[in-house]
Amino acid sequence: MSLVIVPVYAALLALLFVMLSLSVVRQRRSGRVAIGTAGDRELERRVRVHGNFAEYTPLALLLLAMAEFRGAPALLLHGLCLCLLLGRASHAWGVSHLDEDLRFRVAGMVATFLALIAASLTLLVQALVG
Repeated sequence: MSLVIVPVYAALLALLFVMLSLSVVRQRRSGRVAIGTAGDRELERRVRVHGNFAEYTPLALLLLAMAEFRGAPALLLHGLCLCLLLGRASHAWGVSHLDEDLRFRVAGMVATFLALIAASLTLLVQALVG
């Protein structure tokens, strides 16, 4: 069995990660902040958006890749990967603004948790069934 579906979403998520990274770099350069956030609220938000992405996305992709490798249905994989992609984008959008709209942040975390939980349960079912 080979990986066909998850790598496409992994590539899209990697591009989003690079965009978030560049956002941090731009804010650091404009504020001349090399380490930490130096009290810059905008930089602090961008750093946390980037960090949160880095904290959740790799584990979710690993679980999804294992599920695909073990033969999970394509429709399920597309649904969960899309849920993860949209969730991470929504969370990043919501948290990155000083006048934060919590709906985007909450929707992003719900979608991310849904992808993590569903991928975990898929792997457990796959392990138990065969």
